[in-house]
Amino acid sequence: MFYPAKIRADGASFLVTFRDIPEALTSGRSRRQAEAMARDALVTAMDFYFEDRRKVPLASKSRRGEVLVPVAASVAAKVLLLNQMIDSGLTAAELARRLDTSPQAVNRIVDIHHATKIDTIAAALQAMGRQLELSVA
Repeated sequence: MFYPAKIRADGASFLVTFRDIPEALTSGRSRRQAEAMARDALVTAMDFYFEDRRKVPLASKSRRGEVLVPVAASVAAKVLLLNQMIDSGLTAAELARRLDTSPQAVNRIVDIHHATKIDTIAAALQAMGRQLELSVA
């Protein structure tokens, strides 16, 4: 999962914006520093979607002049899980019942900052009738 970002000079610094996740804003004293800050800004902004249990917009195709900012595989999997839960109207309590675990355990699975095994995310998706697929490009 790679999100397109625009990096532009803004006075003495460089501003980074994401059209898919407009809440993600950052800057750096140099273009290189701005690029390094972009990944953290993106995950921080995604955290707001997770807290509010709102769908995280998926990355669109990049346009001329944009750079692609990668999202960690663990974050990408959690984004897909959260979006699937929202699309299906599934609550943490119902997913917990299907997984034979507690709602608190499901809340940890759907916490962007909690370390979760990919197998656990795959099992949660499977409990919703979905399958997590990985590929190498």
